[in-house]
Amino acid sequence: MNFLFLTNFFEWIDKADKKLFLKINTQWTNHFFDTNLPWYREASTWIPLYLFLLLFVIVYYGKKSIPWIVLVIATAALSDQISSNLLKNIIERPRPCNDVIIKEMGRLLLGRCPSSYSLPSSHAVNHFAAAIFIFITLKSAFKKWAYLFIFWAASICYAQVYVGVHYPVDVFVGAIIGSLIGGGVAFLF
Repeated sequence: MNFLFLTNFFEWIDKADKKLFLKINTQWTNHFFDTNLPWYREASTWIPLYLFLLLFVIVYYGKKSIPWIVLVIATAALSDQISSNLLKNIIERPRPCNDVIIKEMGRLLLGRCPSSYSLPSSHAVNHFAAAIFIFITLKSAFKKWAYLFIFWAASICYAQVYVGVHYPVDVFVGAIIGSLIGGGVAFLF
């Protein structure tokens, strides 16, 4: 009985996830997002932000900036290894753009569909790990503006679904995992 309940529950989650994906990817669309979200989700887009943060931390923390820099690098490395090389290869969920049925109904706004698995979204894990680490360690400096880092990570998650490379559950699970990693590493600072 419990196994049947769990099976039905996960089937319901999967159907709801695919339905929400199609809403975001095909119905809740506009030209501005179609044009901008493909590059918005790219790591290279955010190099100026990363450089600003690096300089800010050096000025704000002085000598204490070295442990911060080491820990933010550790956060990035840990989150990427856990999502890309561990969890994705255990779970093996195909991306929507690689799903035979869904790819015919959805849109792919990138030049190609990544060959890696979908769950969890590495973009979500990495960006939420960074955002939560930055939020916790720099909240005293940025005050209420620190919440923008969480918005930044969430908007990248949305972009991943919008462009057609992840389901909503992929980015939701990725956000939780990333938040735990970022919070855990921030605790070391």
